[in-house]
Amino acid sequence: MIYFAHRGASAQMVQNTLPAFALAREEGATYYELDVHLTKDGFLVVHHDYTLANTAGADAPLADLTLADLKKYPLKNPFNDAPVFVPALKDVLPVIEEEMQLLNIELKNDGNRYPGLEAHTLRMMNWYSPEVLPKTLFSSFDYDTLARLRTLNKNARIGLLTRSFDVSQALSLGAESVHLNYTRFTPEIAHVCHENGLKVYLYTVNDTALARKLEAEGADGIFTDRIDLFCKK
Repeated sequence: MIYFAHRGASAQMVQNTLPAFALAREEGATYYELDVHLTKDGFLVVHHDYTLANTAGADAPLADLTLADLKKYPLKNPFNDAPVFVPALKDVLPVIEEEMQLLNIELKNDGNRYPGLEAHTLRMMNWYSPEVLPKTLFSSFDYDTLARLRTLNKNARIGLLTRSFDVSQALSLGAESVHLNYTRFTPEIAHVCHENGLKVYLYTVNDTALARKLEAEGADGIFTDRIDLFCKK
């Protein structure tokens, strides 16, 4: 069973921030998940939503901001008084890459909101961390984003993130995994995936008993906000 640190140690630090990923690493994580967007000046940044409305109280789309602009918007931090900001992907990678076995990058690109995001991501990974690229699993809810990624790199590792399971979509992408909300998972889905050489990863599971149940039903991994429960050093 694989345990992905979902947006870092996101139940203990502000999600998708450098402290969250640093804590996840300290707690023993070797599998990570994060979300990427593209700024106005072409930097990949790590954040879940398309705007800062929920995380910083500013209705500012990331696509309209530069990397420098993001330093003007401290994120809400319910855990401590430390100021935290949306980080660039290039700054997250050194925090987690030393013992990392797999990094799941979710490309946030519904409706091709960031034209060229796939090429930007591959180029950035090749430039800053070429050794990490073979250990990177790209996922997205946007099928066309993954299809463009596959066209750009025939060796890219792809995980189909979906709300409606269709094994044919995963196979058409040459995916290695299917990612589902655990409430939509069934043992039948696991059986179909395994018959077709696909892994099944489920989000978001923060309970050890539930994780054991899902594993028994065929899940290969989970995304968790409580990596401390699953990867104690």
